[in-house]
Amino acid sequence: MTARPEHAQRGAYWDDRYERIGPQRVSWHQAHPSMSLRLVDTLRPSPSAAVIDVGGGASTLVDRLVDRRFSDVTVLDVSDVALDTARRRLNDPDGVSWLRADVLTWEPQRRWHLWHDRAVFHFLTTADDRAAYLRRFRESLLPGGAFIIGTFAADGPDQCSGLPVERYDAAKLVDTIGADVGQVEVVAQHREEHITPDGATQPFEWVAGTIGRPEL
Repeated sequence: MTARPEHAQRGAYWDDRYERIGPQRVSWHQAHPSMSLRLVDTLRPSPSAAVIDVGGGASTLVDRLVDRRFSDVTVLDVSDVALDTARRRLNDPDGVSWLRADVLTWEPQRRWHLWHDRAVFHFLTTADDRAAYLRRFRESLLPGGAFIIGTFAADGPDQCSGLPVERYDAAKLVDTIGADVGQVEVVAQHREEHITPDGATQPFEWVAGTIGRPEL
């Protein structure tokens, strides 16, 4: 197993993964982010709502949001290679901001209506890292903000890309978030059987909800 990269090394670690494997061959790649979009539809944000995709990297979620005329989308990732892949693919459209940052050390300069995270939170295997993430989560959401978080399910893999992960069922995920941010209103929860580009099955657990009164 590869040693867990420290803060200063994370960007280089994920740049290397994308460069060696390719953005369409990494295990988390989805040609169509169907579960993310299903939960966006459930939450029903206005296209004018500010959305941040944490760990979005080369994901195609930003493409679909642009197609739906969302006008304020931020893609945050620790990998320059991943962000450049998406930026070039979309020809750097208006209304999309690309933010190279490590979510554990990032200092948000604004707030968003909707926080989306597919497969970042489960890499945080220490209490300190989870607390650092949830601090940014709390500080980044507008009052009544909403979230969509997907992690490996309780019966999912115990590592990804050579790194250990923390697995969750919906109750554990909600309890972990709520212990830091306070009351969480769950709007939807789903299980997804993600098929990797190599044909392996990875069970994911998804939770969508709000912190306080929804204001989307």
